[in-house]
Amino acid sequence: MASAPQANLPLFYKDLMPLNSRDHATWRAKSMDSAPWLVGQHAIPLTVEEFPQAQRHFPIIFASGDNPVPLALMGLNEGVNVFVNEQGKVETPIYLPAYIRRYPFLLAKLTPDTQDLSLCFDPTSDMVGDFSEGDPLFVDNQPSDGTKNALNFCESFEQAGQKTAAFIEELTKHELLMEGEVAIQQEGFEQPFLYRGFQMINQEKLREVRGDVLRGWNQSGLLALIYAHLFSLDLMREIFARQQALGKGPAVPTPAAPAPVN
Repeated sequence: MASAPQANLPLFYKDLMPLNSRDHATWRAKSMDSAPWLVGQHAIPLTVEEFPQAQRHFPIIFASGDNPVPLALMGLNEGVNVFVNEQGKVETPIYLPAYIRRYPFLLAKLTPDTQDLSLCFDPTSDMVGDFSEGDPLFVDNQPSDGTKNALNFCESFEQAGQKTAAFIEELTKHELLMEGEVAIQQEGFEQPFLYRGFQMINQEKLREVRGDVLRGWNQSGLLALIYAHLFSLDLMREIFARQQALGKGPAVPTPAAPAPVN
């Protein structure tokens, strides 16, 4: 079976293989009540369409560096996810970002010189394989309804990604992103726990944006997205408290940072 190019695989994916009726005619997909690929993953890519739901559960930050993608923080320290247990079972009712729900499928280019995207999957996942149980991927050599739904979901995710890129471009154009820092004072410690290594909206620069630009952002919904991000930052302290309660947080106040996801 031919595999897609393996360079720069995205988060979660250990391998990629194009889905086709020749090689996978008898394969099936099965659902799981846990997400083991989430264990130890603290920062999950997010699209702007998800900001209203995500901001109720996670701090929304932007990755540092030249590619400031939005991230939902499921933990403040690398290797810590406070919402799943060691088996990857979500222990609290939360909004699951589309990036998580998309796995193990993904739209990818099969060759570097094409613009066409093909439906691929991670063959190392336990969710897709030549099983005797589960939903068929193909029926009479044609994509099943389940496969069509996976394709539609991945296409919608790509479209949301384009809207997210446009949002980031607008923030960058107006130089609204700055290096972030959150200090959390814990009882019993003289020094606060510091979190750096991410970007956030510069509220001082936001107040300086021209009125006509702000009106345009308000009409387009962009302003609401900015405030969803800003309001969500208050959850940093809640995530920190969950880490400490689980015994997964830092023992002493040393500078720590949510690692960016590339």
